[in-house]
Amino acid sequence: MSKTTSLTLRFARRTVVFLFAVFILPALLHLAVWSLKDRPQGWRYATWASAGILPEKPPADQAEIYVLTARTGGMKGAFATHSWLVLKPKGAERYDRYDVVGWGTPVRKNAYDADGHWYSNKPVINYRLVGEKAEELLPKVERAIAGYRWRERGDYTIWPGPNSNTFVETVLQRVPALAASTPSTAIGRDFPADGRWLGYRDDGAFFATAGGYFGFVVGSKVGLELNFLGLVAGINPAAARISIPAFGALDFTGLTSPSL
Repeated sequence: MSKTTSLTLRFARRTVVFLFAVFILPALLHLAVWSLKDRPQGWRYATWASAGILPEKPPADQAEIYVLTARTGGMKGAFATHSWLVLKPKGAERYDRYDVVGWGTPVRKNAYDADGHWYSNKPVINYRLVGEKAEELLPKVERAIAGYRWRERGDYTIWPGPNSNTFVETVLQRVPALAASTPSTAIGRDFPADGRWLGYRDDGAFFATAGGYFGFVVGSKVGLELNFLGLVAGINPAAARISIPAFGALDFTGLTSPSL
């Protein structure tokens, strides 16, 4: 065996060990945990009603912007979450919900309660902005929603994207002043919705991707994130946070994992 062949095999073995330890093993562990939970047999039997997270009658005197996230249905929920946007302009007396689904026309407005369960899974508020800054940025968010590229029937692809998480992440990246992102469990968020496989995002982070199948993102605000088959592992020293594939983000400032 030549020296070159030996080095190649050693590199390949180490790569396999790295991918298994960092991505596959955590995903399998969370799959084992998820398999023990009770779940509806199908979407017809699932709960989609409000989870009571947002007030039924929001105050009309302020603008609000939210990103909500919930585990998706079936065994996919072991690995992935579904994200959506909730907006309320100043003066409005109700919320508007925007998300993307995999049937019919992808982009939907108010198809579900703003804080509705997703396949019986209770959502969490992943991001919240209220007041004058929300009022300032809300028109930009609405323009980003209107300009989303993948909005025609047949555009949706569950993996690696463009899917529901691709939609929300694309909108958030179009408005960097929000300083918001979907959680690390939002499989599809790294799909290159604008067609670029390499470059700088609007928030200043540098990214490289192979069509959403694998890649990385690095920047002062996001730290370092590695993406393999949609699973994300990362570390963000500035936010004291690590991302564990399938499990979600572990925030050391509060020792919480909002994605679970």
